[in-house]
Amino acid sequence: MPTEVNVRRLYAAYDDRVNGRALGVAAALFYVFLWASAFVPSKIGVLASSPLWFLVVRFAVSGLLALGAAFVLRARFPRTGGEWGALVALGVLANAAYLGLTYEALRHLASGVGAIVASTNPLTLAFVAPWLLREPLTSRKIAGMLLGFGGVVAIMAVRTGTGSADPPDVALAFAGVLASVASTIVFKRWCADLDLRAVVPVQLLASGLALLPLALLLEGAPHAHWSVPLVVSFWYVVLVMSFGASVLWFWLLARGEASRVSAYYFLTPVFGLALAALLLHEPVGARDLAGLVAIAAGIALVQRG
Repeated sequence: MPTEVNVRRLYAAYDDRVNGRALGVAAALFYVFLWASAFVPSKIGVLASSPLWFLVVRFAVSGLLALGAAFVLRARFPRTGGEWGALVALGVLANAAYLGLTYEALRHLASGVGAIVASTNPLTLAFVAPWLLREPLTSRKIAGMLLGFGGVVAIMAVRTGTGSADPPDVALAFAGVLASVASTIVFKRWCADLDLRAVVPVQLLASGLALLPLALLLEGAPHAHWSVPLVVSFWYVVLVMSFGASVLWFWLLARGEASRVSAYYFLTPVFGLALAALLLHEPVGARDLAGLVAIAAGIALVQRG
């Protein structure tokens, strides 16, 4: 009888592990889809208003909404100076620095080149994770990262779009990647055990405050060409991206290794390609399919590494 009970417990533990892994994969895929879908509304916001002011107002509104939700849900806010400092650093790096640098780079940088630069995020994180997060860097994980990045390059190389690839713009975009990687490390080391309901509003409001002086200095008074697309785009990035997607991303990081979770970023151009084919009827070629296979294989290797 004890043997039968132990077997049942083993089966139950296995089922829980499998179900948890399936939930994590589904959540990661949904997050990447949201991230890919944000390009169009973000582009509309940048072109129809002052880019830095657009980010300031976006972070302020989403942060205040998240703060109200946190109070209603009785979230546990930080209790020490170190916890508050970690959340402020998280917001400055994850939003103010990352999105600010990326938006500035995309004023001139070709969209395809920007996508390739952004896809260096998982590679960069994987190579620093062994020292900063104590996550092992196996040969299988390295091969998966390189394969996934190669798939992104294959898909985006012929889709550079309008714009340039000047070194200063590429450097700005990569600096944004470094800021994003640094924010992931800050979260994993100092924020993963904090209440996510408090993490989201604090880091968003810190982002808005950090960008406010730059917006005043570089863009002066805010201006916008108001239209229905701009209003819809603004509320999409506020509610879906800054609020909803932030909670999902931090939840994923808290549950798994940062290098494994970040590997799903390789799928961002794939979802962009699918949306373009569905909505704009853009053709999908053999190179695109080969890139998709490479990305899928690369992510599979990373998850097993």
